[in-house]
Amino acid sequence: MATRRRQDTPAASARSAAFETEALSCLNALYSTALRLTANRADAEDLVQETYLKAFRSSGRFEPGTNLKAWLFTILHNTFLNTRRHAGRESTTDEADELERVPQAEDVDGPEQILLRKTLDADLQAALDSLPGIFREAVWLRDVEDFSYAEIANILHVPVGTVMSRISRGRRLLYQRLTARAGGGKDIEAAGPR
Repeated sequence: MATRRRQDTPAASARSAAFETEALSCLNALYSTALRLTANRADAEDLVQETYLKAFRSSGRFEPGTNLKAWLFTILHNTFLNTRRHAGRESTTDEADELERVPQAEDVDGPEQILLRKTLDADLQAALDSLPGIFREAVWLRDVEDFSYAEIANILHVPVGTVMSRISRGRRLLYQRLTARAGGGKDIEAAGPR
């Protein structure tokens, strides 16, 4: 009991309130990423809720002064993987299976979609949504959420070289899909001058 009383000091309460405020400031970014991972609004909301539940329960383990957003994204990613494993699906770390599967995003009018409509061109959004999950997630974390390669490696639990490869391949696929759309579904280079 003595330990609890020491934790209930005004300084501890202020740290807890500051943690909660900073953690909740990441809500939209976490939801956007959760929606990209699940392609389903209800599942994304559940994933974010579970992420915050775990984060608040483990807030004492968070190192003040480190990147809270990256810590929350790590929890989000781990929770997503655990949920998929428990649901009897294969892990998203199996690249071969993931490359064959392109999830179809459902029409969602959540905050993430509203923001994307305002900031992303429709073709770019569709091309990004069509990327295989392992590439989409890496590109999203780097180009939209602005995490460093090292932070993404920690979030995804893969080596930095794998992150760099996924981002490179994801960007190349994104470029190919955008140029194919610009050419009316034809490869621009193949069309060439007549």
